[in-house]
Amino acid sequence: MASHLAQRALVRIAPLDPGEDAAGFLQGLVTNDVKGPLPCYAGLLTPQGKHLFDFLVWADGADILLDCEAAEAEALIKRLMVYRLRRRLAITREERLGVHWSPEPHPGAVPDPRLAALGWRWLGPPSGASADAAWHAHRLAHGVPEGRAEMGDILWLETNAAELNGVSFTKGCYVGQENTARMNWRQKVNRRLVVVPLAASDPTRRKAAWPELGLAIDHLKVETLDPASLPAWQRAALIRAGSPPA
Repeated sequence: MASHLAQRALVRIAPLDPGEDAAGFLQGLVTNDVKGPLPCYAGLLTPQGKHLFDFLVWADGADILLDCEAAEAEALIKRLMVYRLRRRLAITREERLGVHWSPEPHPGAVPDPRLAALGWRWLGPPSGASADAAWHAHRLAHGVPEGRAEMGDILWLETNAAELNGVSFTKGCYVGQENTARMNWRQKVNRRLVVVPLAASDPTRRKAAWPELGLAIDHLKVETLDPASLPAWQRAALIRAGSPPA
């Protein structure tokens, strides 16, 4: 079975001397607690709390690996270099490893930290046929957006990041933390990214469309959503927030 996700890449953050801490560097930048269990899901945001990049964070000894969109890897590296300043860290694209996925358990794999139903993920040599099409269909079937094309520059909590384990509200400051924490405290997540049938998509609210799957991703007001049409993980979040059950 094909497992390599060719549309994903790895960015390595590596200390260049024993006094450096790659996880510590990232901890003050991204939305999740990278000092805790890894892999985890996280985002790098604008100061206003809007999505720039989303990725999975893996540990590799003292190094950190970011499992990100291949098309955005260089842009992510450039953004991280802005924050590196004089720290002795190498931030490079890792070409010797690739990201692999299976919908079923696989030796050495771990469940996707966003949602167990997304399947199993592991890192290994980038070989074999691409599983991108199968992964893409599987992910959208479970209502999970990812990447620049689907998330654009909307507020992090509107991407369902809290429900997908992509934000820590206890770890302390990071870029965009103030607005993200305020939205959570006030329960002011007014819109959500939702996977909808393409025929029912609102072109004025559409972030991405996938005609070959008959699906689109819309950015919709919470009060317009029918919980019965949503995946269970998203339905539960809306009901907790006060939306009436279907």
